[in-house]
Amino acid sequence: MVPPRPGMPAFAGMTVAGAMVYKGRSKGRRGTRIMLAQAMGAFLLAYPALFSIINPPGGAIIFNEVTSALTHAQRTALARRVAVYSTFVMLGALVLGAYVLSFFGISLDALRIAGGIVVSARAYEMLSTPDDSTARKQREAQPVEDAKPQNLGGFAFFPLTLPFTTGPGTIAVAISLGTARPNGLAGLGAFYGGATAAVLAMSLTIWASYSAADRLAAFLGETGRVAVARLAAFLLLGIGVQIALNGIIPVLHMALNNAR
Repeated sequence: MVPPRPGMPAFAGMTVAGAMVYKGRSKGRRGTRIMLAQAMGAFLLAYPALFSIINPPGGAIIFNEVTSALTHAQRTALARRVAVYSTFVMLGALVLGAYVLSFFGISLDALRIAGGIVVSARAYEMLSTPDDSTARKQREAQPVEDAKPQNLGGFAFFPLTLPFTTGPGTIAVAISLGTARPNGLAGLGAFYGGATAAVLAMSLTIWASYSAADRLAAFLGETGRVAVARLAAFLLLGIGVQIALNGIIPVLHMALNNAR
């Protein structure tokens, strides 16, 4: 093998086989970087959206109120069960929701537009009337407040997980996120890997917030809760618009191409 001269490519002077191996490794590294970027993009899309609609700090304040009769250990155990159940609800909606709707003949672009509109409408409602959202969550958690401490474990799934933590709004957001999946097999794996990581991170956030609900409620107070809710709603509104645009732009391109 002849050493490459200055300014020549790194594989210059290699044998043909060596050059092919070098190029193959370079493509492999480039492909890995692309997949990592896609996974990170999916995570950065999914986690803020889920955080905005679930709002664990705000939910923790109500969770603290309805579980005030529990010890810290009991509250932590209950929070862990809610987080586990929430993981299954979010993953089910994220992975299966869009495929189920596609089974009924609804195109992916139509799902993106509809999902973006639903998410944006939900975010606008949260932004304009945050007190209504809080009152609704309090009504959903009311059965837990009236229950005896020894019976609270039976309320971990209903109503503390569904609909209090991961209700219809969260399911709609997760389905809408699922419509953002790419078409290629490699890209699909990277997308669901990043989105699944976001779901797991969200579940950890729920568990941490609910476990420390008493301390979080004392730290935030009513003013802090409203501020967090409004910031989360504004972020969710932007994500909803972006999801809708992901469906609108391809439809407009198709309409313009057909008009030519």
